[in-house]
Amino acid sequence: MLLRRIADWPSYGLRSPFEEAARVRREMDRLFGGLGTDFFSQPGAGVFPLMNITEKNDAYVVRAELPGMKADEIEISVSHDTLSISGERKIPAEGEDAKYHRREREAGKFNRIVKLPGEVNAETVEATSADGILTVVMPKAEKSKPKQILIKAE
Repeated sequence: MLLRRIADWPSYGLRSPFEEAARVRREMDRLFGGLGTDFFSQPGAGVFPLMNITEKNDAYVVRAELPGMKADEIEISVSHDTLSISGERKIPAEGEDAKYHRREREAGKFNRIVKLPGEVNAETVEATSADGILTVVMPKAEKSKPKQILIKAE
């Protein structure tokens, strides 16, 4: 093994240009536990809508990009420590005579489920939508809120 690393033995530097790519692919498969090609071949699966999740002292805040969607086209559900955002993104047809040169905007049903760092109080969740950004504020459940511990001096 040492000889191979130092002298590139037995190939003496005459490697296939795809050998390194194949090695990286094997390492990625090993790291991802054998998810293999199915994991990487799903274009965009699970990434729409794009979202940021932030945490405050008393709440989790999710901001999701949903351009062109109205509030009544979006469904939100919260359970314990899980948020689900679903709906159907519709893009108007360009017409039969239109010829696409690039098509990056996809249409169709989506369901994005994210696990939150802690449990939330589902009864007091608030959601607003403005300028294509959905904002969901989820107050933390009492047991998820940080507790200040007083130190007793002896």
